[in-house]
Order: sequence, then C-alpha cells, then structure tokens
Amino acid sequence: MNTLEIIVFLPLVAALAIGFGAPSRATALGASALTLILSLVMAIRFLKLTDVEGTIFFESSRSLLDMEGFPQLSLSFGLDGISLVLLLLSTIVMFAAVLAAPKENEIKGSSKLFYLSLLLIGGGAIGAFCATDLFFLYAFHELALIPTFLMIGIFGHGENRVRTAWTITIYLGVGSLILLLGLILTVVGLGGTTFNIQDLIAIARVEGIPAESQPWIFGLLLVGFGVLVSLFPFHSWAAPAYAEAPSSVTMLHAGVLKKFGLYGLIRVALPMLPAGAEQLTNLLLVLLLGNIIYLGLVTIAQKKLDRMLGYSSVMHMGYVFLGIAAGNEIGISGAVLLMFGHGLSIALLFALAGWMRDKFGTLEFEKLGGIAKSLPRLGLVFGFAAFASAGLPGFANFAAEVEVFFGAFASGSGEEIGWIRWTTIIALWGVVISAVYMLRAYRYLFFGPKPAKLEIPGDLNWASRAPMLLLLAGLLAVGFVPELLNQFIRPAVEGLSLGSAG
Repeated sequence: MNTLEIIVFLPLVAALAIGFGAPSRATALGASALTLILSLVMAIRFLKLTDVEGTIFFESSRSLLDMEGFPQLSLSFGLDGISLVLLLLSTIVMFAAVLAAPKENEIKGSSKLFYLSLLLIGGGAIGAFCATDLFFLYAFHELALIPTFLMIGIFGHGENRVRTAWTITIYLGVGSLILLLGLILTVVGLGGTTFNIQDLIAIARVEGIPAESQPWIFGLLLVGFGVLVSLFPFHSWAAPAYAEAPSSVTMLHAGVLKKFGLYGLIRVALPMLPAGAEQLTNLLLVLLLGNIIYLGLVTIAQKKLDRMLGYSSVMHMGYVFLGIAAGNEIGISGAVLLMFGHGLSIALLFALAGWMRDKFGTLEFEKLGGIAKSLPRLGLVFGFAAFASAGLPGFANFAAEVEVFFGAFASGSGEEIGWIRWTTIIALWGVVISAVYMLRAYRYLFFGPKPAKLEIPGDLNWASRAPMLLLLAGLLAVGFVPELLNQFIRPAVEGLSLGSAG
C-alpha cells in the first residue's frame, strides 16, 4: 500500500477501530494528524515532479471489474494540482475539527459514534478528491453524507434538529440521484467502456458527446452538483443545517464537503461536456448572482451568528461559480484557490461560533455584546476570521477573489461588456455586502453595551486556540504567498484544456 492509499484509507480504518472499541478521541486525533502529515509529504513530493505537465499523477490503480459489456471499474487514486490542494484543505480542516470537538465526557450520547462520524466525513471527502474513477468519486462522497445526516439529528442543536436532518437528507438525496443520472449519461455518451476520469476526458476530446445532447446532460450535472454546493435556488437546506449541526460537523461540511460539487464541475462536467457548459454559461451567471447578491442581502438580515455564517457560506459559493463560469485558466485557478481559502475561513468561523455557543448558551446578537475587553483573545481571532471572510488583503480569500474577478472579466470578447462582464461588475458589490454583515456581527458581539444578564466565561485557552490558529496560519500563509498553492493549481488547470465563456 502506497502513501496515497494510506491517506485515503487511514481515517476510514480509524473509524472502524473506534467502532470496535479503540479510544475515540485519541484514535481520531492520531489518525487525522498522521493524515495531515502524509498529505504535506505528498505536496513536497509533488514539487519534485518534472514530467506531470498538469495531468493526474497516478499513485495506484487496482482493477475490480473488467467484463465485456460493462465499463471498466478500478479502485484508483491519484493527484494533480487541483486535487492536491483540496486534499490539503480536507486534512487540515479534519484535524482542526477533531481538535475542536468536545471531550468524550462532554458529549451527550455515544462519543464513539461522534468521533467515528467525523472520521467518515473527512475520509469520504478525501477519497472523493483523490479518486480517479468516476464511480468511486461518487461513492466516497455518498459515504461522507450518511454520517452528516446522523450527526445533525442525534448531536445537533435546537428543537428542529431532527426535521433539519430529514430536510438535508431529502435535498441532498435528490441532488445525488440527479447527479448519478447525469454521470451515467455522461459515461454512456462517451462509449460506456470505462469509469476512469482521464480516459473519459481523452475520449471527449477526440469523439465527444454530440453537441445537441450536451446541454441536457450538463444541466443534470449542474443541478446535481449545484444542490450539493447550495447553488441558488437549491440553497435552502444549507443555513439551517449548518446552524443546527455540531460545530465540528459544520466545519467539515461547510469547509470541505461542500467543495465536492465545485470540484466535480471542474473535474468532470467542464472537460467532458464543453459544448454544454458553453451553452448554459449565461444561466449559471444568473444563478450565481442569486448566491452573491440575493443571499448576501439575506445574510445581512440574520439575527443569529450561526445563521449568518450559514448564509455567508452559501453566498461565497457564488464567487467560485463565477470563476468556473469564466472557463479560462486564471478564473478556474482562482476558483480552486478560493475553495481552499473559503474552506479554512468558514471552518474557523464555525469553530469560534461553536465555542461561543458552548460558553454563552446563545448566538443571538441581541443577547451578546461588549465582550471585547473581557475576552481579547476571542476578539482578536474572530476579527482575523471576519477579515478573511470579507476578503481583506493578506488572507487567502483576497488573492483568490482577485483571480476570479480578473479571470471572469478577461473571458469576455473584445471590448464588449457581455453577460459575464456585467455579472462580474454586479458581483463586485458582494464584497461590500460581505464587509457589511461581517463588521456588523463583530460590532454586535464585541462592542456596544453588554447585556446585564450576560455571564462572561474565561477567554480562549491554548486547547481552544490550537485548531483556530492552525486554520488562521493557513489563511495567512497562502494570503501572503499565493504561489504556495498556485504552483500546483496552474499546471493542472492548463491540463484541462478548457474553452472560454463568452
């Protein structure tokens, strides 16, 4: 078993070990820490490659089904620059989520189920990003969704957690079925001989699905992946789920698992169905403005921190979709970099929100305030997280959003201000909206009058700060030196051979 296979299966084996009686927190911490270390080793190894030229660097492939009349099925994993960046995101957030999780004696219910589920969510995401077989890309994502539903219903917050768990189950279940239909039609349209992603892309470049059929299949993939990403108007499941899920689960889902749909569009839909993507670009532009502008205004109207962060996460997906809609190298590169930056920043914000919920018993803005002097460490870390989310210079989100905006504006034709350029101009107002709701939340929580009945707990200790500082360090490192990740992303995006949107 090679390094990449260990990375993929270690969290799953650790989850199995917990199920059979291994110490829950210690096993989860050890497995997630080792997975993070090994992913950093893979990044260092990747730097030494000179002959990859943007294509997937295969680490392993084990044939499982090779029968005439059926697509060839292989348990295969590999990395290119795009999947490597998302692997790093997954392992960083998974380790931080386990660190931020309650101690075993603080969990109301089975601590084994809690930590086992965290590892399955993280391990499923890692498997999906590393899989080079379309069947297993889909299967690993579904593996991560099942414990997400359970965690919200069993360990979630609020009286509506069971109803929320059922809502997200129905929404994402329907989205997954639509996605499955689109993937099947894609494989069949490309000959139905293999599930290997690179082979399917090669077939699409030579023969391809007829142009008149591509919009329908791409539309299915857009809706399927879009539901999983909470693309407007398929977004209503996300904010309640994030608000009522345990904070560690929300860190993993909002920070990592939600990126699967965006990754699927880049890895599968765009290179395999380029004509369909081109014909539906204008529709995608309209929908992503719903994320950025409409849901941005909805975010401003929220009166609880967890709901505000939930809608904020949904809103920022619009920027990633804008980079994907640009269809050029700088736009796609910015989208991938923004997936990384957003994943770290939203995980950090939900970690802070979870700590505050546990200590104050509420996240309503009206019941909090004036805590900056009493809790300076909390105020400092929350301020950094808010600035990162709002896209201030020095954080990964800023560098990524700049790339997205430049890429989207550059994809227009000539001197005309076409659909995508108008969309970019309108989307820029989302930056102002983000600053408004983040600064408003900061003012409500840390300044102004302190409610008379508010009891102030002790400030963040080192145990609480450790996962937050890990996430913050990633945001600052990539923010100051975007080339840390762009050196991986750029060759991979060039290897996709995408056309530009008009």
